[in-house]
Amino acid sequence: MFLKTLSGRFLLLTIAFVMLAEVMIFVPSVARFREDYLRERLERSQIASLTLLSSPDFMVPDELRYELLANAEVLNIVLRRDAVRELILSSPIPHPVDLVVDLRAMSPWTLIWDAYDTIINGNDRIIVVMGEPVKGGGVLIEATLAEAPLKRSMIDYGIRIFVLSLGLSVLVALMFFFAIRRLIGRPIDRVVKQIQDFQFAPEDKKQIIIPSSKITEFYETETALAEMEKKLNNALLERKRLVSLGSAVSKISHDLRNILTTTQLFADGMEMSKDPRVQRIAPKLVNSLSRAINLCERTLSFGKAEEASPIFDSFNARLLIESVVEAECLIMQDTNIQIIIKCPKKYKFFADEEQIFRVISNLVGNARQALMAVNIGGTIMISVKEDKYNSYVTISDNGPGLPAKAQKNIFKPFLGSVRAGGTGLGLAISAELIANHQGSLKLLNSTEEGTEFQITLLKK
Repeated sequence: MFLKTLSGRFLLLTIAFVMLAEVMIFVPSVARFREDYLRERLERSQIASLTLLSSPDFMVPDELRYELLANAEVLNIVLRRDAVRELILSSPIPHPVDLVVDLRAMSPWTLIWDAYDTIINGNDRIIVVMGEPVKGGGVLIEATLAEAPLKRSMIDYGIRIFVLSLGLSVLVALMFFFAIRRLIGRPIDRVVKQIQDFQFAPEDKKQIIIPSSKITEFYETETALAEMEKKLNNALLERKRLVSLGSAVSKISHDLRNILTTTQLFADGMEMSKDPRVQRIAPKLVNSLSRAINLCERTLSFGKAEEASPIFDSFNARLLIESVVEAECLIMQDTNIQIIIKCPKKYKFFADEEQIFRVISNLVGNARQALMAVNIGGTIMISVKEDKYNSYVTISDNGPGLPAKAQKNIFKPFLGSVRAGGTGLGLAISAELIANHQGSLKLLNSTEEGTEFQITLLKK
């Protein structure tokens, strides 16, 4: 389990990288050790040769000769002085020389390759090592020696270096591990714990993380997490509010339906009146009451804030728009506001008539409220046009336009309202209804010269 954690993997990677670095140091180090070993044998050979040169007639007893060669750890010593090559000290050689090593011109790559060759093949070979004598003790000195002791010394040295490298790598890895654990592990654990705590109580604002990390990357992560948690918290609270609102609307709709049903019965009785004015208004009143009752029944049927699926049918677009305008004109009495309709008399929509009525009524009502707020009159234009695939309904006015905040949240419940005390539900509901029709509701523009909305509906 530990190796699956970020800290565990950091630990393994640190050991691996440190060991890799040690290997890169280890190979040249062993090559240098071999060179130093051979040069030391040449230096010992030169000292042994000085003993011989200082003796009378360059002769020494055999016992002393073997002792000098043993101390130098060589088999033969040849010293070249004044261009004369002389065999200074010698002993029996088991077999002919296998390799000549000239230390006077050795590149780093040659030293590394020769070290590798010694470890692989240096068992029974006899080698001759050549180099310059120290302190001008001659022109050239040569020493013949067995390669097996050199190989053993190199292996012993390599083992010591490996053990030391392994110990250093473990020490460095542990130091790095605790540093990573403190600098990265703990902040990550804190973020994880915060997420776990938040998921159990996302509606509690106290559970929102407060950025406090001193590391820039983690501070930015905590800041982004805090923003996300705030948005989620607000969304959940908004959803809870909408659920409560839906429940309240259902309860109100139940009682309102009963009241409207009674009112409709009275309105039906008004149709029997012989007053021409009453006869003209009564059907429209009955029609409006029927729409209101139908809306209440749909709300009760679904018992939630979501809209019912549209019931598609063909209907006269002009007559529907005129019904909306007639209802608005009753409200706009004694105002200098006019509504202009540009729609062919026999043009048809293929949609849910009741829902499209609500959408157009909402948009025209908003335009009327905007014009009444400035109290200088104005014009509302409702125009219908089409192309090969879609029908377009444009509702525009020459009112004061929408504030920037309202435009940003135009189709969001409780956020897109312009009027004091408004809920902003009208446009949100309208957008939902049009979306259910596979169409779209857009704010085309809103400036000081007016506001323009467009409804797009698919043609049959």
